[in-house]
Amino acid sequence: MSRGVLVTGASRGVGAEVARAFARAGDRVILHCRGAVDRAEEVRSGLPGEGHGVVAADLGDPAAIPALVEEAAAALGRIDVLVNNAALFVDEPVSGSRRIGHPLAETPYDEWVSAWRRTLAVNLEGAAHVTWCVARQMLDNDPAEGVRRGAIVNVGSRGAYRGEPDVPAYGAAKAGLHSLGQSLAVSLAPHDITVTSIAPGFIATDMTEDFLNGPGGDAIRAQSPFNRAAGAEEVAEAVYWLASPAAGWSSGAVLDFNGASYLR
Repeated sequence: MSRGVLVTGASRGVGAEVARAFARAGDRVILHCRGAVDRAEEVRSGLPGEGHGVVAADLGDPAAIPALVEEAAAALGRIDVLVNNAALFVDEPVSGSRRIGHPLAETPYDEWVSAWRRTLAVNLEGAAHVTWCVARQMLDNDPAEGVRRGAIVNVGSRGAYRGEPDVPAYGAAKAGLHSLGQSLAVSLAPHDITVTSIAPGFIATDMTEDFLNGPGGDAIRAQSPFNRAAGAEEVAEAVYWLASPAAGWSSGAVLDFNGASYLR
């Protein structure tokens, strides 16, 4: 049975691969993007099957989220699966150079506050608000026969546990996302809605290519005893499994997906 799937942050990287994984399985996918509509449309046009679409909204704006979900639900008929993948990585310019992230010792207070507000607004609050809207329509609309009432998968990060010294807002937001998923797993279980999270390590995408090909690339790969970074398609396949009926009993879990680069 074909499911309706909403993937946030799906114009590139992991989100695009997640969309492809669900589409290959026969599901209909709505790809969310903030502003890269052309790029999202390019991904959509390459998906197998029919019934796919693109919606655009800034998840940092709570007022924009209900309309985003309503548009996606109308296009799909019903959202059966939500993948909270969208996230931003605040990288502030300083005095003509580019500082990586917002390390406390090097970041002025006003930039520190701005980085935290923007990061939490999208990476944590935005995911929470999208989840509320999607879960409510899951509760209000019965699924097709043979389809679970709902599955929600949050794309978190190893950094929630390992720490992100240069981008602490990012690590804190991902830790909050994992906690949000566990809280909602308990509250939504009586309604047959599963909630799981995945905590990947470093992922090889077009956005991280410069890091992996640069002078620090060998050190990044050496974080894992497999001496490589994860592929986006590997993460996508794990996300697809977490949303599958076979993974239902994993609700509430956070899947460490880091090639043994961080064990807890």
